[in-house]
Amino acid sequence: MRLLCVLVVYIAVAAGFLHLVAAETSGHSNNWAVLVDTSRLGIPDSNILLMLADDIACNPRNPHPTFVFNNADQQTNLYDDIVEVDYRGYEVTAGNFLDVLHGTHNPAVPKSKRLLSNNQSNLLVYITGHGGDGFMKFQDKEEVTSDGIGKAFALMHEQNKYNELLFIADTCQAASLYGSIRSPNIVSMASSKIGEDSLSHHVDYNVGVSVIDRFTYYMLDFFQGMGPDSTATMQNLIDHVR
Repeated sequence: MRLLCVLVVYIAVAAGFLHLVAAETSGHSNNWAVLVDTSRLGIPDSNILLMLADDIACNPRNPHPTFVFNNADQQTNLYDDIVEVDYRGYEVTAGNFLDVLHGTHNPAVPKSKRLLSNNQSNLLVYITGHGGDGFMKFQDKEEVTSDGIGKAFALMHEQNKYNELLFIADTCQAASLYGSIRSPNIVSMASSKIGEDSLSHHVDYNVGVSVIDRFTYYMLDFFQGMGPDSTATMQNLIDHVR
């Protein structure tokens, strides 16, 4: 899986998943997103936690510094000046990701970097990058496992930190990451099955790499036509990317 193509889509559209959750559920009062390499569609920035390794826009191989395009036609810059990054570069670690979910921060961590959700919150957790059977890599140095994710969600349920939760994993063998989730009111979605790679959609020859995955390409296509008042459902999304 190529990290460049993964980063592009979720800066633009990840918060749209929260709208899909809100459109189909009741009994909640707010929406939150924890996005790893990901941001925005009608959800306030105060309710979005964006963890971004930030190794694309400033990569010396990028011929368009500070720009990240969603397509080879380079019409849409997804890394504009309204993107607010909460955890950047080497702050994006397995430990910090789990601390956000657990709420086990160092006391010095500001509220803007904390998940201040409650039992009235609909929550999206989207994670993307390089992974394999039962694990996701962070900075190519450490991993979060499927067991760790399952235990984190169980603790969040005990702490009343969500009403309903949508977990999306975008990596090779992504479905393996939700194999240990046992907590209620959680829907999981993956870009690939166990034993399956998450493949790219097309190449930008000016950059010299594939710029977007198939999964993210069709998801972006779905969300580009949406607004805050959309009545789209999760089933509409699944039918579109299937």
